[in-house]
Formats: sequence, structure tokens, C-alpha cells
Amino acid sequence: MGKNEHIKTIWNGLPYYSLNTWLKQTFGTKVYKLSLHAGMSCPNRDGKLGHRGCIFCSAGGSGEFAAGNDSGNSLAPIEIGKQIEAAKQLIAKKMQPNGLYVAYFQSFTNTYAPVSMLRNLFTQAITRTDIAALSVATRPDCLETEKILLLQELNQIKPVWVELGLQTMHPKTAEFIRRGYPLACFEDAVQRLKAAGLIVIVHLILGLPCESLDQMLESVNYLAHFSPAIDGIKLQLLHILKGTDLAALYEQKPFPIFSLDEYVDFVITCLEYLPPSMVIHRLTGDGPKKLLIAPDWSMDKKRVLNTFTRRFQERDTWQGKNFF
Repeated sequence: MGKNEHIKTIWNGLPYYSLNTWLKQTFGTKVYKLSLHAGMSCPNRDGKLGHRGCIFCSAGGSGEFAAGNDSGNSLAPIEIGKQIEAAKQLIAKKMQPNGLYVAYFQSFTNTYAPVSMLRNLFTQAITRTDIAALSVATRPDCLETEKILLLQELNQIKPVWVELGLQTMHPKTAEFIRRGYPLACFEDAVQRLKAAGLIVIVHLILGLPCESLDQMLESVNYLAHFSPAIDGIKLQLLHILKGTDLAALYEQKPFPIFSLDEYVDFVITCLEYLPPSMVIHRLTGDGPKKLLIAPDWSMDKKRVLNTFTRRFQERDTWQGKNFF
């Protein structure tokens, strides 16, 4: 058996190491993520760093349609147990009666609160028998020592993931999108999270208007060779959403956006440069249909995934092929 065939066996026959494969290997069954809303804000919205958020972010943040957050506003959360049950109902047809879930605190910055509040919210989720792991989306500049110690403590109960929205390694792009923290802050946070034994997943946005393909690939390579190793990555197609400053910019002066074929080819190239051990949590992402301005092809998820499958076969390639 050749190297590629051996890797594909580990990856359940896929040309990349998908989150679904990793979850089944880890927990022995199908596991789904439940998007939850903790009622927190963001230093890019409450005035600490700014009031308008990142240039691409809508009013509801990345968790626009998390259970209990239909309005898209940062509101006090409903009881976490009720959110979990509501989120489970949304995918009930896909799951077995005694299925397992990841409690995903998704909207805004989910460590941007006192430790006492975080302990209460996260404990409500992680102590449930139907929750296999806790995933916390946050910013590297909102991970003070006491918060990492809390996550480390919870990690002794069940696995804890921390998801960081880096988006790009390039300072000029970071300034353009109003990210609000330097690359050194990200690097320090990852070092401390990994030292605490936590799983780290990093988000990159592909298609930001001020970046070339080479610059995007530089961000991918940066994460591919980061030490200590990044555990997982989300490759996010840039979505232009109504009500964002990016949408206003696009309407005033339209900038090039990926076609479906361009995007699929580029993502596959990105995967070729990622280590085979890095779990791929996302290949593209789904924009909320009622807010999406472009690219409209991204709404047809089945077509997108089928295009990925076909293009991998046509290129006879796989994750890690060019990782050295």
C-alpha cells in the first residue's frame, strides 16, 4: 500500500482529513455541532476597540442563527440546556436518539466575560451526557491567564476546543478588516492554549479583496508550519453580507470574487500544503441566505461539495501532497 492509499484509509477514503472522520475516530460515532449563543459582545463592537465589528461581520456575528438568537442581536442568552434542546431539534432527522454533540459557543467573542460567568455557561454544557466536547470561538486578545486556566480545568472533564479567527497573517489586511490585534497576540495565545493541553482551531478567510492568491497561500503555509502544531483549520469563503461595511464597499466599487471553479481549485491547492494530521473543519462555509449578496453559488452546498469531489479526482491529489 502506497503512502497516499494508507493516508486515505486513515481518512475514511477521503482525500483530506475531515472533521466528520476525526469525530468518528475520536468518539466512535457520528457527532454533530450545536451552535449556541452566550449573550456576549466583542471588543470590536462595544467600544473597547471599535463599534462596527470586523468589516465582513454582520449584526449577528458568526452565529447569526444559533439557537435562541434568531434576532441576530447580542442578547442575554436563554438557558443553555434549552438552547441545546432547540438546536438538537433542528437536526433531529439526521441523528440517532442517543447521539452525541459538540456544544459550540459560536456568536461573537465567547471568552469576553468574567470567569464566573464563563464557568457557569460552559459547565451547563459540558456536564451533559449528550455533549461530547466543548468548542469556544473567541479572540486571542480575550484569553487572559485565568480564562485559559478555566478551559484547562474543563478539559479534564471532556475535550475543549478553542477556535480563533485569525483570517490572515498579513498586517495590512488585518488593519483593513479591522481585526484589532497584531499577529504576535495570536502567536502568544496559541502557545499558551497548547501549553494548557487544549485543541486549537484557526479560521482563515479566502477572498479578502486586498489579498492575492499568493498572500492567501502564505497564511495557509504559516499555519501549516506553526509550532506547536495547529490541530484544525477552517477555510472560509468570503461572504458579502447585507448590512456590513464590506457590502457597502462592494456596492460602491465591486471587487473580484471567486467563481465556484476558482475557489474549489484554490482550496485544493491550500490543502496540498497542509500537514496530513491537521483536521479540516471547513472547506467553504454557508452564508445566511437572507443576508447573502455574493457569491450566490455558495448557497448550493450540494453542488459545491460535488465539485470538490470531482476536482480532487481530476487532479489526483490529496491533503499534504506538497507539505514538507
